[in-house]
Amino acid sequence: MVWVTPAERYYQYFIGEVAVEFLQPMINGLWSMLDPTTLFYCFMGVFLGTLVGVLPGIGPVGAMSILLPVTLNIPPLSTFVLLAGIYYGSKYGGSTTSILVNVPGEAASVVTCLDGYQMAKNGQAGPALGISAIGSFIAGILGTLGIAVLAVPIVSFALKYGPAEYFSMMILGMTLLVFLSSTSVMRALMMACVGLLIGTIGLDPIAGVLRFTMGIPELMDGVGLIPLAMGLYGIGEILTNVEQKIRRQISLSSKVGRVLPSWEDHKKSFGAILRGTVVGFFTGILPGGGATIASFASYAIEKRISRHPEKFGKGAIEGVASPESSNNAATQSAFIPMLTLGIPSNAGMAVLLGALIIHGFTPGPLLLSQHPDTFWALVASMFLGNLMLLILNLPLIGIWIQVLKIPFRILIPIIVVMCVVGAYSVNNSVTDIFVMLFFGIVGYLMKKLSLDAAPLILAFVLGPIMENSFRQALILSSGSIKIFFVRPISLSMLIIALLLLVLPPLIPALRERREKMIQEKEEES
Repeated sequence: MVWVTPAERYYQYFIGEVAVEFLQPMINGLWSMLDPTTLFYCFMGVFLGTLVGVLPGIGPVGAMSILLPVTLNIPPLSTFVLLAGIYYGSKYGGSTTSILVNVPGEAASVVTCLDGYQMAKNGQAGPALGISAIGSFIAGILGTLGIAVLAVPIVSFALKYGPAEYFSMMILGMTLLVFLSSTSVMRALMMACVGLLIGTIGLDPIAGVLRFTMGIPELMDGVGLIPLAMGLYGIGEILTNVEQKIRRQISLSSKVGRVLPSWEDHKKSFGAILRGTVVGFFTGILPGGGATIASFASYAIEKRISRHPEKFGKGAIEGVASPESSNNAATQSAFIPMLTLGIPSNAGMAVLLGALIIHGFTPGPLLLSQHPDTFWALVASMFLGNLMLLILNLPLIGIWIQVLKIPFRILIPIIVVMCVVGAYSVNNSVTDIFVMLFFGIVGYLMKKLSLDAAPLILAFVLGPIMENSFRQALILSSGSIKIFFVRPISLSMLIIALLLLVLPPLIPALRERREKMIQEKEEES
């Protein structure tokens, strides 16, 4: 008998578990990514993502929506790799415009303008661009590693969920999105309700009854995700940009100089990159959290703990490294709830979730159990994609500067034609073109009224799934609604969702009432 010490037994167990649950699937995923076709689509995704980030006004969700019809004729894995590459690749490109032109190419790059543009004006555009790319790469790799590590435990827990838990979880997810929306809670809630209503159009999946089709045969299958997303984020953005004259003066193209940061720059930025990565990773997991909130939060934290906070806003390299790392980490961690639970945390993830459904994949915990090769290949593509992005962004700065000089009067007609052709090609239906144009006008009006489109499109995607879970739960309980309240997990999530909706309006009112009572007591005394 061979005696094995507790330390050796733990070591063998730990290595065995890691090999089975993490290393072996990741190796299989990397092997799948060696296919030339998949590698090509991975490169095209990150390349187009960088291009979208460099060009202000289009956005990753618009680009993903426009290209979604094209992906119907390519393999599913290539589709997911392409769309995912556009999504996280745009965060790299957005920093280029923010630093050189002081115009954020992507919403999450707004904070980068504060110190990045000041560094460029001080003749340090090269180091600013370099530390942005390096910080984004480190955060992207660590964020992807977080996906690989957390995916299996989350899926193992989520597989125990029934229809009641799924319904309550989606209610909580949409409530979090509404709670953290960039607009007021009531406006975001209203948009979510509109999205739920649009999602019910078509044939009832259980009763087989037509709902809200208004006698239009083409709407029997419901409103398509592609024309809806292309309208809201493609045509809507174009209409908004047409009336806004964006001035882009590329006066710094000759002053970029050396791109690689100095050793001193690396020492200043190392801690900021790690802190930004941690903040961004945990912020990105929350529905509605997103890269924009993460970049603002990490910048505020970095400024607060800095020994020289007065330098922030005047060209501090930490003010570039921290938000860029944070928004990239948040972008990667946003894949966790979408891939493991089937809950998209933002509009980009909703489009990717729609692509999964279109290609016949079941989103949520079953994705990992039924299609492990696809899941791990997508995770592996993020490692390779971030490496490609580092290569694209450091040596090719000059090319992106030239791209910035392309006038919008050339870009806009090309994008409109792509939207029209894409909407028609899905079902060869003219109705889809009109649906896209209708939601394009809706998207434009929402921009004018400061209404956020993200709650609408997320509710539209989650609505049918949530409805099916609700009705399945009622069938299991013979029509009793108690099933949602007698299960501890379901009840807990519903209580949290209720508190998120009720407390924000009440807390300011309670605070005002308390201050008023204190003031009255002081006056009486």
